[in-house]
Amino acid sequence: MNLPEAEAFILDKLRTELSDTLYYHSLDHTLDVSEAVERIAGAEEIADEETLTLLRTAALFHDAGFITTYKGHESESCRMAHEYLPQFDYEPRQIVLISGMIEATRIPQTPKNKLEEILADADLDYLGRPDYEPIAYSLYREMHARDLVEDEAAWNQIQINFIEKHQYWTAYAQTIRQPAKYYHLRRLKKEAPRLRSGGADRR
Repeated sequence: MNLPEAEAFILDKLRTELSDTLYYHSLDHTLDVSEAVERIAGAEEIADEETLTLLRTAALFHDAGFITTYKGHESESCRMAHEYLPQFDYEPRQIVLISGMIEATRIPQTPKNKLEEILADADLDYLGRPDYEPIAYSLYREMHARDLVEDEAAWNQIQINFIEKHQYWTAYAQTIRQPAKYYHLRRLKKEAPRLRSGGADRR
């Protein structure tokens, strides 16, 4: 597997072909997930070079499908992985594993093994971080631009429902991210009535 060349290829493609209105599903998000994958894998004591390469590759390709579609982008990301990764010396069995990880990020998440759990948690790592609020707001802007959410009051309720149903899978995320995730949930529940009554959101 030639990860450096595969990484350079897909990052250039994301940089030049993603829509400017993908405020959340941007190149920055892909880089953020790639960093989170490495951090979580380290905490989960994964040191095998091939496994780490597969995880990193899956992170780099997991949202590539947004280049061509919004709904069902995971399937398109898998298609792109199957199309492009052979030229970077990835074997069919490795691409199948990468595709499984990508599919595990589909909401609702249903990872079936440790690698899929790691990418699933990396994809939503921000839910339990201090920078949750600006990142969540970028997703609101993205969805609002596509008429998928009416206003910020509706968006806050969507966030509340999502966080209440969401679970982290790895021991790392459950220990490090879960407490802050619940803090954000409590804040959103406190803020929701104010937004519904017409108060201004400071974000």
